[in-house]
Amino acid sequence: MTRRGKFALAGGCCLALLLAGCESDMSSNSTFPTSSRGQVYQTGNAPDDTIFGKGGLFGGDEKDLQDGLGGGGGGLGVNAYLWRASLDTLSFMPLSSADPFGGVIITDWYSSPDSPNERFKVTVYILDRRLRADGIRVTAFKQNLDTANQWIAVPLAPKVTADLENAILSRARGLRVAREGE
Repeated sequence: MTRRGKFALAGGCCLALLLAGCESDMSSNSTFPTSSRGQVYQTGNAPDDTIFGKGGLFGGDEKDLQDGLGGGGGGLGVNAYLWRASLDTLSFMPLSSADPFGGVIITDWYSSPDSPNERFKVTVYILDRRLRADGIRVTAFKQNLDTANQWIAVPLAPKVTADLENAILSRARGLRVAREGE
């Protein structure tokens, strides 16, 4: 018998044993429920004690629920005001990646027309579903072009990232105040 034949025979025996072990009694003594297995709720009609009830999966305060934000922002995994404010604040930079469920915005390198020998890159992390000062973290990177046309990393002052965080938070508060004024 060839090696391939031995493997085929061994595989067939294993399959036969596996199928024989899976044989079950499908008589009327089955414990599988025959009644309906669950209730499907339309949006907003679930009882408060269910996972989709008041606050849903993401929690959220009463105002957010009335606004349809659900604490996370209408299907977003993060605070909608922080997300929108971050995109607005960084709108002058090209985006490399934006993940609304993970709360990460990564820009591509940006060089100002006024100073083409330096470029910046920013990453924004939205850490909370609530509009809070500690719900956002910004990291920024700077590179300068040297005489050999190589980009060299340059440390940024912590004030730069703090200023970006404050600009995003200020914009987010403005968006929330505008929403509440409607």
